[in-house]
Amino acid sequence: MARTRVGIVGAGPAGLLLSYLLHAEGIDAVVLEARDREYVEQRVRAGVCEHPTVELLRDLGLAGRLDAEGLPHHGFSLRFDGTDHRIALTELTGKSITVYGQQEIVKDLLAAHDAKGLPVEFEVSDVELHGLDTDRPRIGYRDRDGVARELDCDVVAGCDGFHGISRPSIPIDRRTIFDRSYPFAWLGVLARTPPSHEELIYTHHERGFALHSMRTPEITRLYLQVAGNERIEDWSDDRIWTELQLRLATDAEFELREGPMLDKGITPMRSFVTEPMRYGRLFLAGDAAHIVPPTGAKGMNLAVADVRVLSRALTELLLHNRSELAESYSDTCLRRVWRAEHFSWYMTSMLHVDPAADEFGRRLQLSQLRYTASSAAAATSLAENYVGLPFT
Repeated sequence: MARTRVGIVGAGPAGLLLSYLLHAEGIDAVVLEARDREYVEQRVRAGVCEHPTVELLRDLGLAGRLDAEGLPHHGFSLRFDGTDHRIALTELTGKSITVYGQQEIVKDLLAAHDAKGLPVEFEVSDVELHGLDTDRPRIGYRDRDGVARELDCDVVAGCDGFHGISRPSIPIDRRTIFDRSYPFAWLGVLARTPPSHEELIYTHHERGFALHSMRTPEITRLYLQVAGNERIEDWSDDRIWTELQLRLATDAEFELREGPMLDKGITPMRSFVTEPMRYGRLFLAGDAAHIVPPTGAKGMNLAVADVRVLSRALTELLLHNRSELAESYSDTCLRRVWRAEHFSWYMTSMLHVDPAADEFGRRLQLSQLRYTASSAAAATSLAENYVGLPFT
């Protein structure tokens, strides 16, 4: 049986960042990942990094490529009534966000692990968690060669996403689930074409929500609200471009640049929280504990916030035998999680077309949009949440 202080399930941003933070404190960890490395480095996910996320990566010396290739943004547009209304993030908060793909952060973290020789095992299977309510939990798994292994730990960190095994390993009577599904989904595309606007555009349109974003100066990221039961096979490239042109059109001059599509897919929309985020010596972080609709750009940033809190709690527990931060980990994280859940719900409900809404509901949406665009107080509240609240 192998031995480590912290066994980390999942090599996404949460698991890899936690491993690196613990290494900086002199705590050894092993990361286990079901997928192969190429898949982990290439899977397209979030692209907006909050101010606290960027600052943490800089503090750790992990932001070299982010600073060189990331796209700083000091505002974004709310587009409705055929007009852009800019939310001046930096002017309102003194902070900004950076557009830099989640997969690029994963590449940077894996390169940092390689440089320091930190263990990450890919293509593991049959992962099982044992003894979580003891001070010596264990992780059973098969390595990429199919050999049965067991990892003896002091702590297990469940960073394996919404569909992972960590959360279901908590007895059902020891966790409470809060779940809301939305009656629509996002159709997302990556297109090889320069962005059509220098900042993100969040659009409320009678045909449904649309988002213009970007990944690089040559790659544009675009989203459409579609019905929850839509199939990607029914959306040709021409159909997608036609719908984007309709929804992103303005009364002023605006040209949506088209180009070949590199990737497209449909993502369901949901809000999800499990409480507590800890059971014995198992600590959940990131999507294993909570999901937000992507409208607020909070998913990856919440994962970063979780592991920043968790790394400090585990440092106190494992190096100094002080358990106060570990015992309060769930409560500390959940305060920020529920704020992000509310903000993401607010952005989603304000911008999307609810198929069940009547004209009264639609007028309320427009009233909220107009108030947000015209009130310094409302815009500041939106900006403060968007650029990211402190980790604790």
